[in-house]
Amino acid sequence: MDAYKKKKTHVPFRLNILFVVVFLLFTTLILRLGVVQIVHGDSFKAEAERTENITAKLDAPRGKMFDRYGRVVVDNEPVFSITFTRTNNTTKEEIYEIATKLSKFIEIDTDTLTERDRKDFYLSYKVDAAEMYEKLLTEKEMEELNNKEEYRLVIERLKVAEINLTKEEEEIAAIWREMIRGYALTPQRIKVGATQKEIAIISENLDEFNGTIDIKPDAQRTYPYGETMQSIFGKVGQIPRELIDGYVLEGRDRNDLVGTSFLEEQYESVLRGTKTKINYVTDKAGNPVGKPEENVGSRGYDLVLTVDMELQRRVEAIVEEQILEARRKYAANNQLKSSYVVMMNPKTGEIYSMVGKQLEDGKFKDVPFGNVYNQYPMGSTVKAATVLTGYQTGVIDPGTVLYDTPLKLPGTKIKKSYKNMGYVSDIEALQQSSNVYMFRIAMMIAGYDYNEKRGFKNPAKAYETMRYYFNQFGLGVPTGIDLPYEDDGYNGGVQALGNLMDMGIGQFDTYTPMQMVQYISTIANGGYRMQPHFMKEIRNPSARSENPGESIMTHEPKILNRVDMKEEWIERVQKGLWMVMNTKDGTASSYFKNTDGYIAAGKTGTAQYDGDSYILTLVGYAPYDNPEVAFAVVSPYAEEGGINNKIGREILDAYFEIKKEGHREDILNQPNEGKGTDQKEQIQN
Repeated sequence: MDAYKKKKTHVPFRLNILFVVVFLLFTTLILRLGVVQIVHGDSFKAEAERTENITAKLDAPRGKMFDRYGRVVVDNEPVFSITFTRTNNTTKEEIYEIATKLSKFIEIDTDTLTERDRKDFYLSYKVDAAEMYEKLLTEKEMEELNNKEEYRLVIERLKVAEINLTKEEEEIAAIWREMIRGYALTPQRIKVGATQKEIAIISENLDEFNGTIDIKPDAQRTYPYGETMQSIFGKVGQIPRELIDGYVLEGRDRNDLVGTSFLEEQYESVLRGTKTKINYVTDKAGNPVGKPEENVGSRGYDLVLTVDMELQRRVEAIVEEQILEARRKYAANNQLKSSYVVMMNPKTGEIYSMVGKQLEDGKFKDVPFGNVYNQYPMGSTVKAATVLTGYQTGVIDPGTVLYDTPLKLPGTKIKKSYKNMGYVSDIEALQQSSNVYMFRIAMMIAGYDYNEKRGFKNPAKAYETMRYYFNQFGLGVPTGIDLPYEDDGYNGGVQALGNLMDMGIGQFDTYTPMQMVQYISTIANGGYRMQPHFMKEIRNPSARSENPGESIMTHEPKILNRVDMKEEWIERVQKGLWMVMNTKDGTASSYFKNTDGYIAAGKTGTAQYDGDSYILTLVGYAPYDNPEVAFAVVSPYAEEGGINNKIGREILDAYFEIKKEGHREDILNQPNEGKGTDQKEQIQN
């Protein structure tokens, strides 16, 4: 009994201890929860909702371009850009509202708005999209097509005439187009090079944009030599819509600034810099949390070009002066409005100068790209290729004499030279520019017996043979120039015998000025077709703004092919080209006599073009015994006056005068230090 009582009183005591412990634990837990929720609630809540790290990227300044003697030809100017940064939650309506506000503060170029841009904007904001879909799509199309396919059809069928945007709406559309290009949290340039007035106004009104609009330091391309070769240097801009997918596959961002034409595009991988990276932490709603971390990028590599800007400017002035003089002196030249010139090292392919001038409304427009895009019948300048083709096919030998007299083929007009020359040899045919000699070569290649008036049984083979050998000189095939695009001329196909004969005098297939300078260079250097190129070196960016850094890659001359012709045959043709410019009966001798310190060789040409008009052409090189510069001159609608020969003489004079003066400050050939080989491999990869 006593033991039972003693045991009974012991149990409640243990329970009391347990209750106390539980009470204390619950009290501690409640206090802890209170601290978490009340004291640190906001910070822990934000920490719990941090779910994503996002990296935004900003383009770094691009590499500069220098001419062959270290003169800066493309530079970067510090400017300020107006940028837009949207969050993951920014709505379509908010973007329109921001664009509308911003249009009141900045001036934006609307000339670049495309038809597609206007249609996109119109469907997004200016019309009921559902009604437009019902109007432009059939019920079957709306049932079977996905959203992307439906939109494409609506865009195609929407007529431009239906889109009536006011000037203000076009400005909003131009801003809107830039705003929607990029990704969320990535600053998107709306305007590069904002004026001081625009910067001041936007700075005063930043609160209206809730942090979406900002003003950031940036860089803009500048051209110390003005318009000189500016179009060949190329442009920089947003990735074109049609190329976005390809760039994204390469790892680029949709809002990147890239080279969009010519050298900027060709050497995009060299000139682009290392981007500045901004690392954001965002919450579940996609809003930034905390201060972002920034890793500053670096400028791109510098590009040293083969061009001599002093020579380039001299040649441009010569071309402009000769066009104006020809138009003043010769009434028949009223249609003469343009001329093209290329000067190149025939042994290396380095382009020294590339000029294109076009007269519009009394002012000259710089169009050097015409040398790679425009193709013409080049006339007698191709006759050296015809003679060499004759040697190679065995229809003539060095020294073969043929009779120059008018030829009459069934169903064609009389084919003749500008005068009856009688018996002429191969080099005399070049010297005096005999058409008939070349006609006879073409007929013999075609297997045509002129006396019997029969043959030409396999026209396709005859044309193929002629073009095969012409192609070896670069006529009718891509030159390989380091530009994104080039025209490779026009192939007239297989036609009548008379057209084959015309091909032999440059009156059938057409070629570009760049192909012509490659062709004459191949003859000048002994038969090696060299790749023309603008890139001379790639250099590290330099801390000194006026000088390039260390050289990390040098362009090595590239031989595209060696012509299938004996060296002595090429030397024989070279002699004929020398006779053109240095003997009494040479067609260009009156222009190239009494040269100062050099002897030139070359070939003149006149081609019928566009009905009754003519093209005057000239190809050549100097010095004759050790060529260091080759050139091509092409002047469309130049009826008379020898503009081709005048330009040819003056540009050679300019080249050798500049060489003789020797006052260029070559700042490129300085001792270099550093790990150039490693960086070269990095660029190539």
